Amino acid sequence: MSVERASSRETVRAYRHDLALYRAFLTDPALGFPRAPVSSLDDIDRDAVVAFEAYLSGARSFSASSVARAVATLKSFHKFLVREGVLADNPTSMVVLPKKPSRLPDVLSVEEVGSLLDAMDGTAPRDLRDRAMLEVLYGCGLRVSELCGLDCDRVDFERSFLAVVGKGDKERIAPFSGAAARALSRYLSKGRPALVKGYARPTNAVFLNARGGRISRQSVHAIVARAGAAVGIADLHPHTLRHSCATHMLEGGADLRLIQDMLGHADISTTQIYTHVQQSHIKEEYESAHPRAHLR
Repeated sequence: MSVERASSRETVRAYRHDLALYRAFLTDPALGFPRAPVSSLDDIDRDAVVAFEAYLSGARSFSASSVARAVATLKSFHKFLVREGVLADNPTSMVVLPKKPSRLPDVLSVEEVGSLLDAMDGTAPRDLRDRAMLEVLYGCGLRVSELCGLDCDRVDFERSFLAVVGKGDKERIAPFSGAAARALSRYLSKGRPALVKGYARPTNAVFLNARGGRISRQSVHAIVARAGAAVGIADLHPHTLRHSCATHMLEGGADLRLIQDMLGHADISTTQIYTHVQQSHIKEEYESAHPRAHLR
């Protein structure tokens, strides 16, 4: 996963988690495996895989998307074992991936984004950092891992772009300007120096924690959620700002291919979800505003 596929650390971590559950289920009778514990990879057949899938959705209460990811992990794992000559047959070859439920991403309105960011008007170093983080998440459509991994030498104010390392260690250019550029410039000149001061191990990270080290994904999640709660937006997630960025650009007339490149989507079909979001938004606005939309 890491070397041949250049998968992200988060993807590798998710695969490792799924395979650990798989091994535990097949070897621990207490977890409900309906036959003798598996002692060899050769003992695994399609029924064992299907039983594990049922265990995840039942006893573990996994969501449909999490079950689908786990089954995809198993299919990749067994395909790898056959390729390496460890197994002669792939027990998952006849296992169909569960269908993921079609769910539109959460998106804020332009007004909600404005209220969220305008409320972040503090001048302390951490306030400047938090405002810059949210402005960049929304202004550039970054993933939280891309924000945390951003380095100072990857910020080009002269040409107004960030060099972002995305999934699979693929680098792309994300343009930034306006409010995001102002907030980032202010943080780098007035906020970051105060945070990095006295830190024993110098770091090139743009966004720092209170101790001067690179900020973590968990901290960003907490900061975004706290900022949302302060203006009445419950359970705000960093990815919601990414979704909002793409949706608002599409509503503003941006080309879908441009949005694909900006977000770092490998497949245009991933970006096309935002056309459905836009259509859903239009329908909601129509039903709430048109005087005859509710007549039967």
